[in-house]
Amino acid sequence: MSLAIRDQILEKLDTLPFGAQRQVLSFVQALSLSTSKGIPGEQMLCFAGLIPEEDLRAMASAIEAECEKVDSSEW
Repeated sequence: MSLAIRDQILEKLDTLPFGAQRQVLSFVQALSLSTSKGIPGEQMLCFAGLIPEEDLRAMASAIEAECEKVDSSEW
């Protein structure tokens, strides 16, 4: 990290109230989780074909039946 950016962040952070500082901390923690590395695809290949075809069809059917429906009373 650039020291200039780090210094600017710390300067702004010092002016925030405690609650806002906690929000910043939560945001930074969420960012660090989103940049963590996942599992390489070749390691996931062992799971290929484990879901029975009938179950896959049922899942696809449920997705098609329920997706893009709007429940106006939900909001």
